[in-house]
Amino acid sequence: MQLPTGSITGSRGSSKPQPKLSLSQRRSMVLDNGSAQTNSTGRSPVGRLNRPALSSIPSAPMHLESQTESLFNSYSQYIDVSTGSLKFAGKASLDANGVKFTSGSTFKISLNDLQVLEELGRGNYGTVSKVLHKPSNVIMAMKEIRLELDDSKFRQIIMELDVLHKCKSPYIIEFYGAFFVEGAVYICIEYMDGGSIDKLYSGGVEEPILAKITESAVRGLKVLKDDHNIIHRDVKPTNILINTKGEVKLCDFGVSGNLVASIARTNIGCQSYMAPERIKSANPEDAITYTVQSDIWSLGLTLIEIANGSYPYPPETYGNVFSQLSAIVDGEPPTLPADKFSHDAISFVKQCLNKDAVLRPTYAKLLAHPWLIKFRNVEIDSASWVKKALNDRAHNHSESVKPALHNGRGVQI
Repeated sequence: MQLPTGSITGSRGSSKPQPKLSLSQRRSMVLDNGSAQTNSTGRSPVGRLNRPALSSIPSAPMHLESQTESLFNSYSQYIDVSTGSLKFAGKASLDANGVKFTSGSTFKISLNDLQVLEELGRGNYGTVSKVLHKPSNVIMAMKEIRLELDDSKFRQIIMELDVLHKCKSPYIIEFYGAFFVEGAVYICIEYMDGGSIDKLYSGGVEEPILAKITESAVRGLKVLKDDHNIIHRDVKPTNILINTKGEVKLCDFGVSGNLVASIARTNIGCQSYMAPERIKSANPEDAITYTVQSDIWSLGLTLIEIANGSYPYPPETYGNVFSQLSAIVDGEPPTLPADKFSHDAISFVKQCLNKDAVLRPTYAKLLAHPWLIKFRNVEIDSASWVKKALNDRAHNHSESVKPALHNGRGVQI
């Protein structure tokens, strides 16, 4: 975790003039006691990093202060300025010491408990870091979500927390806790040392590995639907994680939704994996209920991408959003290559990619498919595959071309 540009690193009382900081810069300063501290390695000790309370922010012009106060007052249902906490009525509350759910579950964890080891990824939402939880000596992944004064962002945060803490399954990432330090929510989850599948499938995967990934993904999605009435809404390779034990788990539930009240309009999740019926409902007045069948389409595209090592639609559609949308809606669905995969594997994916959503199978039917049954009784050394893939990746830094819609997310967390 790096100190932001413009942070003051001189000693107190220094007469050296400092550059004037904007209000947003002052709000994002990540310092204790106004100065940066370093350990013997010359790096800032992670446990000391923090974000200031509102009262500690340097004074700003009166009109800016009143504007900021007005903004926070507008979101008083979420932000309790007096206590420095986030509150989600009927769900949970977060502060610097952890999260407390109205169900009675409490997860005590704070920034001072954590030592950042390395950055794992960076996106529009913030960063994901590998951290050590010092009291337990457990390695975790810490996801930072920069706070925005926007109702949809607050809803995404609470949905992610709600799903993570309710869903206990070997196919869903484990939740360790969360906390709120002004400016960001931090969610601590299980660290999967293999990372996301999209980082490992270079050149494609063999059928037994694909079957293993499929079995785990379907079982995770089935748990969400059957046990919690939740649909994922953002199924894709980057949201399927794997570790060197060969375990495969789902993550990223910020745009998930309850099946009963899921009138989900367009721009849910990544549009590259969006089902045809979702794209055709682009008119806001034409909202339709998002169903499990839409996730099954996304799963089908995901499996072909993993199998082939690249996004399944033709490269000529990548640079043009309209071309890609047209290919999904009007073109024939992609298939697994017959020279590399069995008839059963091809049949499984073909059912997932039926253009008629009503004809796509349920998760129970997918689990009963002959393809998964066959490999369920086969010893699959997915752990060795992960280790080899990680080693190959370490020696090959080439980046694959990404389709236009990969960068056209409507919702991101």
